[in-house]
This record gives sequence, C-alpha cells and structure tokens, in this order.
Amino acid sequence: MSDIFSPAGLLARYLPEHEDRPGQRRMAEAVAELLAKQDDPPASCLLVEAETGLGKTLAYLIPAALSRRKVLISTNTRNLQDQILSREIPFIREQFAPELKAMCVKGRQNYLCLRRWHQLTAGGQLELFAAEDGSGVSTAKLRAWLKKTTFADRAELPGLSGSSPLWQKICCQSHFCLGSDCPDHSRCYLNKVRREAASCQILVVNHHLLFSDLALRRSGFGEVLPRCESVIFDEAHHLEDIAAQFFGLSFSRYQLLDLLADLEQAARDSGGKRKHKKKLFAAFESLSGIGERFFSLFPPAKGRFPLPDLFAAHPSLDLLKDTLLSDLEFLAEQLELTGEKNTDGPWKQLLARCEELGESLERITAQNTAGQDGHVRWFERSEKNLSLAATPVDVAADLQKTLFAQMRHCVFTSATLSAGYFRQRLGIPENSPACAFPSPFDYKNRTLLYVPDSSFPEPNASGHRERLHQELKKLLTCSRGRALVLFTSFQGLEQAWHSLRDALPYTLLRQGTASRQLLLKRFAEETDSVLFAVASFWEGVDVPGESLSMVIIDKLPFEVPTDPVLLARIERIKAAGGNPFFEFQVPRAILSLRQGVGRLMRRAGDRGVAAVLDVRLFTKPYGGRFIASLPPSPLTRNLRDVERFFAP
Repeated sequence: MSDIFSPAGLLARYLPEHEDRPGQRRMAEAVAELLAKQDDPPASCLLVEAETGLGKTLAYLIPAALSRRKVLISTNTRNLQDQILSREIPFIREQFAPELKAMCVKGRQNYLCLRRWHQLTAGGQLELFAAEDGSGVSTAKLRAWLKKTTFADRAELPGLSGSSPLWQKICCQSHFCLGSDCPDHSRCYLNKVRREAASCQILVVNHHLLFSDLALRRSGFGEVLPRCESVIFDEAHHLEDIAAQFFGLSFSRYQLLDLLADLEQAARDSGGKRKHKKKLFAAFESLSGIGERFFSLFPPAKGRFPLPDLFAAHPSLDLLKDTLLSDLEFLAEQLELTGEKNTDGPWKQLLARCEELGESLERITAQNTAGQDGHVRWFERSEKNLSLAATPVDVAADLQKTLFAQMRHCVFTSATLSAGYFRQRLGIPENSPACAFPSPFDYKNRTLLYVPDSSFPEPNASGHRERLHQELKKLLTCSRGRALVLFTSFQGLEQAWHSLRDALPYTLLRQGTASRQLLLKRFAEETDSVLFAVASFWEGVDVPGESLSMVIIDKLPFEVPTDPVLLARIERIKAAGGNPFFEFQVPRAILSLRQGVGRLMRRAGDRGVAAVLDVRLFTKPYGGRFIASLPPSPLTRNLRDVERFFAP
C-alpha cells in the first residue's frame, strides 16, 4: 500500500512532515487490510497496542472512511467521542472525504420521549416535576428547546443531568416504548436518530451502548443501533468488565420501586374508580410491602458481597424471596387482565417489566444453579439502592454468540493492550494478528522514572504509611506542586491529604470535594496545584504542559480480591490448573499502572517524572514485568536525581 491514495499514503500526505510517525502509517495499513476482507462472520480480528502520541485515532479512522463500509467506533469515554467528532472527522472531510457522514449515537435514555412528554403536559404534572427537580431547567425552556431541537438530546440542555427526576419522567426507556403503536411514532426523536444513523457511514458510540444493544438483540427487539459489519473498539482494555455487566442479570430495589411508581401513575392516568381495579391495587400494595421487608434483611454495609452465603445464613430471606416472587406473579396476572380491558394503556409494557423482574430474581437466587451456569451471584448496597446480580465469570462464550457472530471485522486498540491476556479473556481467535507500536515521545531525554531505595518499606510493612507521606512531601517539594497523586484506595488518599494539607505551600485538590470536570479545570489552570485522586483519574486525564509535571502512584494497583466477580474469575483459573496471580491479577495490575503513568506525557513537548512508590518492583519476582511494561524512561532510586531534574 505505497500509493499516495492508500491509507498510509494519505497519512504521509496530509500529516505535517515534522509529525510523521511510521507507527501510525503501519497501524493504518493493518486496519485497512482487515477491513478489506470479504469473509462472512465469525469476525476477523485485529489487536493493536498504540501508545500515547502515536495518533491511533486517525490511524483507524482514515481506513474506516476509505473502506466505504458502515463502521462502528466504540469508545469508553465521552472525551474521545468528542475528539473524534469535533477534530478528526472534520479533518478527514477537509482533506479527502467531504461527503463523509458520521454521528454520535447514545443510549435511548439520552433522548426525550414525546409520548411521555405529552402525558405529563396533558396531566398538568410537568410544572410540578420541573419545580421539584432543582436543575434550574424551566418548563418554558423545555418547550422552547423542543421547537428547535432535531434529536432532543439531553446534552443540549446544560444543567439537566441524566439522573434528574424530571428527565427520568420524560426520557425514552425501552419498557415504555409502544413501538409502531405509539401515537407519536412518526415524530419520535429516537426514530429520527435511528434514521439518521442508518444513513451514516461512521457511527461513534460508547462501549455501554454497544453491549447493551448486543444484549437486546439476543431478545430480538429494542436495539438502537443499525446493523453494521465492522467495529473498532478504542480504549478496548475495558471490554471484559463492561460486557460482563450487560450479559448478566440484575434485580434491584430501584427497579422494583420504579415499576410500582409507573404502575400507580398508569392507574391514575387511566381514570375510573379505584374499586374497579381492586385486585390490581391489592397486588401493588402487597408487593410494595414485601419488597421493603425483603431488602431490609440485607446487611447495611456498602460494597459487593457473595449472595449464596447470605441466603445460606438467613433462611428467612429465602422465604421472603419466594413470597416476593409470588407477589410479582400475582401482579403480572392482574396487569394482564387489566390490559385486556384497557387496550390503549401501558399495561402491556408494565406486564413485560413485571415478568422480566420476576424471571431475573428467580434466576439470580436459584441456589441449585449458583456457580454451575457460569455465573457468580452477588449483591451490592449503595447510598440509595440495593442490587442483586448474576454476572458471567467468562464473557468469551457470550461474545462468540453475539459480537463475533454478527460482525465481519473487529479491531481492538488501546494505549495499554496486552495481546495474549486480552485474546484469552475475550475469546479472540489465536490466529488473529496483533501489533504494538511504541510512543514517539522522547522519554529518554524528557522523563524520569523514580522508585524509592531499598530502605523504603513494602506496603504491608510497619511504618509504611508514615514513610509514604514523608516521601510524598519530598517529591512534591521537588516538583513545586504540579503533580497528580494517584492512590489505590480512598482511605489512602484521605490519610495522605490530611497529613500533608498544612505541610506544603501548594493547593491540594482532592477527589470527592468537587466534580471531576471542575477539579481538572482548577488543576490545569492553577499551575502549582496538586490533585489527589483514585479510580477514574488513573485514565482519561489529559492535562498537557507544566501543570502536570509529575505523576506519583502510591503502590502497585492490585485489585483487592474480595469482589465476588474477581474471586470467581480467580477460582475459574485455579480450577483449570492455571496460576491466577501471574495469569490474571498481575496483567490487570500492569494495565492499570500503565494507564496511571500514561497521564504524564500527553504531548511531545511535555516533560516530567513518574514516581511509583512501591519497592516490590525490585523485591518481588514479578516486579520486572511491571518495569518492562512502562515507557523507556531513565530509572533512578535516588531522590537527588529528581531534585536535579526539576532544578531551575
């Protein structure tokens, strides 16, 4: 593919000479070669690790645009979606594909439902919900918006969040959809999105929508995305965990309360006297009471816990579950009877939701199949909800039946993608090609990797916390603030922040005190500030320049093996005769560490220090694997080298 009109030729032609990146062109050639294949499903696959700075987004978008195929681009973050649509697609149109049609498709709950809107406005309840919502979005503003919007996407209304009680009353939801029977079918915003998507060559979605759509296709209805034959997964290292969410089952307090609230609203809207629906209301009240009793028996502690253990310890819980199932079955019977007498109401949808909840609860709590059907059962309590779930331990089989069976081409790419581990976890065929392209950044001359010397204690050793805080103070003094400090737990973050907040002359920002967006804005603008963070800040943080001159990681990011899903995966590998620590836990920790360290160099002109404050990199046999996976920065264990690096 040396012709100037090939993907590689177009990249060489349209990217400035000084930004010429051979790895980018080779990646484009590999993607183009895959998309040129005419094989029927199951999908041909390609795995590409493309490190930061390579320009991987254009490397897959250019061949996708040239392929003339309908291609899905699936990402994990909204930031990358915005980058693709606001920067990369306009560049491609300007350079060689002026007619290229592309759009972002979101989950149905992001769009307004006209039928629900008309129900609220006709019933005079819209003003009430808007007043109680607290978002500041008035009914007048909503009406004015609907006169000019094309797709009624909530993102067009600043201040109105997806969890807003008002939005929840007017957004599209599958269990409210009447399909072609809806009086607003011809004007439906979601249908407009579908029609527009069908006319586009490139569709940008997030992983959650794609796997939600795949799961819905198994039931034969309700999908949002048009049929495509090719998909490119960027930020693909998240796929296993996201797929597991959508190929599993859930039953929650929120789902039950939501059903009951919608049932009550439907009964009110349908008119007539309550006595004519006596049995329906009796089923409603019984289910409401038994549901609260059932959920009240779960422990108050937050977090995920094994469900079978709880049922074994509390036989009364199993009895209440049976009563709850009976009440759901009775309610379903009454909904079916009511629907036969009132064909124009939402009874059919309410019946389907009721039956689906009952089926999910029964399958999740079926003790005789726990663990035998490839699912792990667990429950989780959060601030306002309690959920029961059955999650597949291995998603490979589900992906074979859905994703690989429907697609011709699947590209998996990320800045951190261990091909062997990833191939095994997702069931990607062994003969699928894989390639890795290093970052073009000058790590040797512009960065430093620091690990404390041998006197520094290991994480579980006595005195580790105090020594860690001392080391943080020394490092932040060297860098004069300007650092992102990443922790593996909120407890570690809080302890360090309280220890250092009065010991340093810099603004110490802390995750949880403001929104992610606001914290990152302050961190970028207040050059000498320090941001203490966990979890989501390990990736997706893009702060080029002086404000982020150091990344400090408190310890190697091993997951604590108390999560039931993680434990089940570990046990599955043990049962197969494998070593879960080296085959599963170490690779996952390496991916997380690489994501965290990757926050440092975002542009070619950046410079800084990555400090990993965990001596297990040198004291444990697996330490070498972690170090080998990191960018080729000079390595030091001498704090004076860090001082010299930052010396004026």
